[in-house]
Amino acid sequence: METFASGSLYVAPSLMAALDALDEGGSEAAPFAGGTWIMRAPIRHEPLKSRYVAIGKIPELHAIKIDVGEVEIGAAVTHAALAAALAEISEFDVLTAAAGRSANPAIRGMATIGGNLATTAFAAADCVPALLCLDADVEIASRGGPERTSMEQFLRMRSTLAPGRLLQRIIVPRRGRKTVHARLPLRQAGDYPTAIVSLAVSIDDAERVQTARVAVGSVEPVARRWERLEAALVGRPLNAARAAEAAAGLADKFTGRDSADVPAWYRARVLPGLVRRAVAALGS
Repeated sequence: METFASGSLYVAPSLMAALDALDEGGSEAAPFAGGTWIMRAPIRHEPLKSRYVAIGKIPELHAIKIDVGEVEIGAAVTHAALAAALAEISEFDVLTAAAGRSANPAIRGMATIGGNLATTAFAAADCVPALLCLDADVEIASRGGPERTSMEQFLRMRSTLAPGRLLQRIIVPRRGRKTVHARLPLRQAGDYPTAIVSLAVSIDDAERVQTARVAVGSVEPVARRWERLEAALVGRPLNAARAAEAAAGLADKFTGRDSADVPAWYRARVLPGLVRRAVAALGS
């Protein structure tokens, strides 16, 4: 294996070389993909790692495989590439919108889906709630072999992943659902969203909601499902006003995160309006 000195960037030619380098570097090493978060670490007054392993030259991490039953997305796929690849598959409207509207065109051309999921301090990541509502799994590579786990479990464990492990791909099942991504930027396109509601539903022959998955992002430090709202939607016709009313009665279960631009209470307060917008976008 080619080694690298402290303070350097090692460009890995293969997945195994990247895993070897990350394992060798231990807690002092980290993967480097689009770099859109890492390069701004000094602005956030955060220390940089002493070693970075560039994974942008590894072909399998850029692959998007679309099958009848599922879609596999390599961790180094950019937001722009992901939005383009899924644009004609309506079931993935939620993920297309999350990838295609986040940040700005320059960032979307560099930022990767893996970086979006693995950056623990980035609460406003659009793709996280989108993939939660799609019931996605992730695959984590290590020298001991790959490990597959759910998105929800990955979010619980990502800050404590052992050195030498790398998010390799995301696996999203295809279930013929209707999906939508609603986000509220503070001022204009390019802003981080104040709050996000991602919704996936299946409808039965009687036009009632058969299954529902709702995920909320940017309100709390980590995106999570809104299971009580999911239960309130199931078994009834999809109706925007009733969904917003149910959300208003359940929004106090969220504890908003505070920031310089947005007070904590405001993030939870806007959720019923986002739910109304999301359900209305599905034609109800």
